[in-house]
Order: sequence, then C-alpha cells, then structure tokens
Amino acid sequence: MPETPTCRQTQSFLMERFARAGISPRTRLGQNFLVDLNLVRVLVEAADLGPGDVVLEVGTGTGSLTALMAARAAAVVTVEIDKDLFRLAGEQLRTLANVRMVQLDALKNKSHFNPLVLEAIDRELSAAPGRQWKLAANLPYQVATPILTNCLDLDRPPRTMTVTIQKELADRIQAVPRTKDYGALSIWVQSQCRVELVRTMPPSVFWPRPKITSAILHITLDDQLRRRIPDRAFFHQFVRAMFCHRRKFLRSELIAAAKDRLDKPRVDQLMAGLGLGGNVRAEELDVPAMLALAEALRTATG
Repeated sequence: MPETPTCRQTQSFLMERFARAGISPRTRLGQNFLVDLNLVRVLVEAADLGPGDVVLEVGTGTGSLTALMAARAAAVVTVEIDKDLFRLAGEQLRTLANVRMVQLDALKNKSHFNPLVLEAIDRELSAAPGRQWKLAANLPYQVATPILTNCLDLDRPPRTMTVTIQKELADRIQAVPRTKDYGALSIWVQSQCRVELVRTMPPSVFWPRPKITSAILHITLDDQLRRRIPDRAFFHQFVRAMFCHRRKFLRSELIAAAKDRLDKPRVDQLMAGLGLGGNVRAEELDVPAMLALAEALRTATG
C-alpha cells in the first residue's frame, strides 16, 4: 500500500501537526494516538475489511487509521467529538470520497448510540446491496465499554468489532468463570460473539503515553450463539443485575430481581430445577448456565 501523509503517524509528525494547529491532546477525552504504524496496520489487517464493508470508526483522531481503512472498505463513517481534531483530520481526509466525517458524541447516553451515527451507517449500508458494517477503531478509553455493549444491543449489530482498548477491559471481555475479571460484560459479549486477543501494546506506542497497557481485540458476531437469546434486552438487564453485588449469593440477587413477582420458595424451586444450590454465586456460572437461568426467570415472571 503506498504511503500517504495520513499514514505517517509518528510521534514527531503528530507533535508538529498539533503545534502548527495550536492545539494539544485532551487526555480527558481519551486522546492517546497510536504512533506505531506497524500496529495501526495490525489493527487494519485484523479488521479484515473488504469492498462490501461499511466501517464505523469512533474517534477519528488525525485520520491516519481512517485513511488506511478507506482504501479497503466501501465506506467509512468516522465520528469525532473534538472540533479541533475534526478540523485537523478533515485537512487529510477531505479528498477521500468514501469517508463520511461526523462531528458529535457517538453516544446519546451511556446506554444508547447517538441516532445520527446509526442514520449515517444506514445510509451507507443502503447505498449498495449486500453491504455489512463493522466497527474498527482506536477507541477512546472512557467510551470503550458503552460502545461495545451498545453495539450488541442493536437489532443489526456489526459483524465484527476490531478495537484498541485498555488491556484490563480486554481481560474482562475474555474472562472465564471463577476468575476476578469474569462478570456481566464477559457474559454479554461471549453469549453472542467469539473473541480473539490480537496484540497487547505497551504505553510507549501511544502519544501521549497512557498509564496502562492496551490491547487490540477482535470480536466476531456469531449468529448461532445470538439466536439462543429469546429476549436480548431482558438478558442484558438480567446479567447486570446478577453481578450488581458480586459477593452476594446468586439466590439473593434472584430474589431482588424477581421482587413482587416470585416469592422465595419459588426462587428456590427455580434454582433447584437447574441444579443450582443456595450457596452458588453468579461468577461460578458459565454462559450456557446463565442463559438457562435467565430464560427460566423470564418464563416464570412473564
């Protein structure tokens, strides 16, 4: 792939661009730029983009990753909340006809995407038959969790999500039962997707340097897994409730979740029917067991 100005995202190159523009990175917005071009390309390769793909990028930054993805995808919808970065990236991306730049917060709130983002994706998907969308981004740390979880709340989620996130978040997503990282997020993602850790990255490959290790994670939607969930909204709320007080016994969390709908003897009966004792905790249940428990509760209270 030929080198373009947007590909030269070294630390010195970025520092010069920011100085000329009279701006500085805003760490409160999670502006840590990946300055190792090899790792930028690792992310792009892992995303496996093709001519039928519409890509959502949250956090345009200076447009380096955007340009690389635009060379492979049908279209890139790139979202940047910072007006200064939006302007800076626009200087590099304005000649790319298949890049749609959007300057706003990608999230309406913690639990929902900004509808304007989803509308932009829908427009690009409807522009040609057979298109699918993917998420690929160096995600700002503070929005990584809601972006990933909200994607799986959608009726039409991305086929893949290839993202740079904090390593501790990657650990939580991949965690297995009976470990400290296993929780509602682990179950929510693993109940619908296959997860692959592509690469871990030290702070030194970013500018400014964060205080934590990062990772590139590749998440692939699995339709067969997703079909096991009759009511995704109920299941999402259920798994969050089961880990609301992590050290409590599962029975207590179920009683609280079924308040005014099931009495304690009925909760005990429900658990016994699934072979669960009164002293089990949520962190001990694997994804199939949690799915079965959620469906038993939904049926009993429906």
